[in-house]
Amino acid sequence: MAKDYSKLASEIIAQVGGEQNIVSLYHCITRLRFKLKDVELARKNKDKIQQLDGVLSVIEGNGQFQVVIGNHVADVFQTIMSKYSIQNALESDGDAEESTEKQGNVFIRFFNVLSAIFNPIIVALAGAGMLKALLVVFTTYHLMDAEGSTYKILAAAGNSVFYFLPLFLAISAARIFKVNMFIALAIVGALLEPNFTAMVTENGVTVDFFGIPAVLMGYSGTVIPAIVSIYIYSHLERLLKRIIPKSIEIFALSLVALLIMVPLTVLIIGPVGVMLGDGLGNAMNFISDKSGLLAGLLIGGGWTFLVMIGIHWGVVPIMVNNLAVYGYDTLRPMIAAATFASAGVALGVFLRSRRKETKGLALSSLLPALLGGITEPIVYGLSVKFKKPLIAQTIVGALAGAFMGMMQTKAIVYVFPALTTLPAFFGDTFVYYLIGIAFAFFGTAILTYVLGFEETLEPVLEEGAGLQVMTPVAGEAITLDDVKDEVFSSRAMGDGLAVYPSAGDIYAPLTGTVVTVFPTGHAFGIQSAAGTEVLVHIGLDTVDLAKGVFEISVKQGDQVVKGQKIGTFDLAKIIEKGYDPTTMLVFTSMIKEDALTVVDQAKKDVTALVANDLLKGAIS
Repeated sequence: MAKDYSKLASEIIAQVGGEQNIVSLYHCITRLRFKLKDVELARKNKDKIQQLDGVLSVIEGNGQFQVVIGNHVADVFQTIMSKYSIQNALESDGDAEESTEKQGNVFIRFFNVLSAIFNPIIVALAGAGMLKALLVVFTTYHLMDAEGSTYKILAAAGNSVFYFLPLFLAISAARIFKVNMFIALAIVGALLEPNFTAMVTENGVTVDFFGIPAVLMGYSGTVIPAIVSIYIYSHLERLLKRIIPKSIEIFALSLVALLIMVPLTVLIIGPVGVMLGDGLGNAMNFISDKSGLLAGLLIGGGWTFLVMIGIHWGVVPIMVNNLAVYGYDTLRPMIAAATFASAGVALGVFLRSRRKETKGLALSSLLPALLGGITEPIVYGLSVKFKKPLIAQTIVGALAGAFMGMMQTKAIVYVFPALTTLPAFFGDTFVYYLIGIAFAFFGTAILTYVLGFEETLEPVLEEGAGLQVMTPVAGEAITLDDVKDEVFSSRAMGDGLAVYPSAGDIYAPLTGTVVTVFPTGHAFGIQSAAGTEVLVHIGLDTVDLAKGVFEISVKQGDQVVKGQKIGTFDLAKIIEKGYDPTTMLVFTSMIKEDALTVVDQAKKDVTALVANDLLKGAIS
């Protein structure tokens, strides 16, 4: 039975500011990408969104508010689109992409635009690339005759996206630059028209155009000419719409556009674009040839961080251009090092974790990473969350990337790095690719296991044990009977427990709303959605201490998550001034539960307080 995503869809839309705050929405492989009118409305609810069951993380990048869902993003997207009248950015006539090119500095805007143009066609590129790779395997092992009709039909299917790539880019660029899609297609289509291509016997041949020398280039598979041509046309179209009378615009606009843009593209934009693409490819190959080790070190170690800030798609044009110009690409194997290092995190966490929930997340995210190259559930659900695994995958990914860069490892088609796409790396460097990804995967798993990670801020009990909370500080959990203050030991304010702290970090004991924070910062209260309210009091009589001993980063009305770090206190100063630092966790009101379970953050011991016996008078 298919899972119902209606509740998650409704909660996400509500927290990003409602349907009226959304300019447009689309999704990539793992993320919902919102274009919002007022991003502050969503930003203030960021923590709430991250707490939703089914959401891995929330980030901002590419001028978008991105909600990371993982493998089920398409289902969530379809549910949202069926429930709300929201513009699908990929079907927009341009208005929905109004601010794509206006976000951030020049560098960020450049990658924003490239990312937005390439995102919709990545799926087609990856599928066609995999088909081409399979055909290499079939012919290499004599499973198919390269001269046969079956092969040629399948080859046509695999080659179509790459041969007509300028047309795909023209359509996508027209959407981003807000111009007529079909006129854009006609302009770029002229570069692939048979009469034109028949003149191109080789790049650099010169022909005459009204007495002006035109340098002919082959544009099949190129990237830059189509994008630049449509960008320039976007300015021309706006000018023409102001000049051409509406009564004749239906034919005059496209007529003038073709008369101006096709010759301009053939004479200037196309040759310059091809040379720029070749130059970029030559530069990358030069760096790879001169110091493949350094290039691989940077890409293998840094790729995950590009993914995290959402601009990794901007590198796609470089790889596609390399494949079109040289027939291979050396960047993709280096990126594969980061992909398999992420997968290694999942294995390492699975082996090391003692929590069923963490093991389940690690195992469920491992297969998509190994078989599909989808790593964001691991990056956000494990690496970033536990921190040390991120260190492990960065180190090992860098080393694996450096090895593959040093050995000039190549990809022959564009695919997502995964076990299912191994044929895309066939060739004389294939063995180096296998060694590199194996090292990245198993090396990261081992280092993740060795470094370990803290799970003390997570529940460690099975479901159904009743209410579960965390101790607000690390230390030794004791009963309220041992607290040297009659107000707490008598349980006049409510039952609970105390902790003698061993460190000065303060954590939210349960998920809910901050209902009070004392001005000194020595005490605060949180109420859960169900109504249970707790008071945390750090130290005895510490209200007398000067402000500055306690630093609380939340305020009344803020939403917090169980285990979230919300402040610090100077433990040494409290003791130095002669105060008792014992910290109380008191339930001032409580919804009846069968049992209350408290996890001691220092020892990971579990203290179960049976409601009927120990919470005298605290049950409401």
